[in-house]
Amino acid sequence: MAFVRYRALPQGEVTVEEFRAWLAQFDTNRDGRISKEELQNALRSLDVWFAWWKARRGVRAADANRDGRVDGDDEVGRLFAYAQRNLHVKITQLGYY
Repeated sequence: MAFVRYRALPQGEVTVEEFRAWLAQFDTNRDGRISKEELQNALRSLDVWFAWWKARRGVRAADANRDGRVDGDDEVGRLFAYAQRNLHVKITQLGYY
């Protein structure tokens, strides 16, 4: 079994760019979309309890087109808002780009 080292989420307030760069490292198939499993791995890296449950809720909260993945600026913005509300991640701006 290979061990993969991930960059930690920066402490304190996080910019949208930092959050997006941190989350992108969990996009294992490099399709530019975040699945429930990929979000679960991201949450596990933060030692979040019940990561599978919170990942499922995060994807449901962000997935506007109901394709089972977080993609596009609108859905990524929704995921940022979910992380800020429910995971206590402090994001300094909720801009879209």
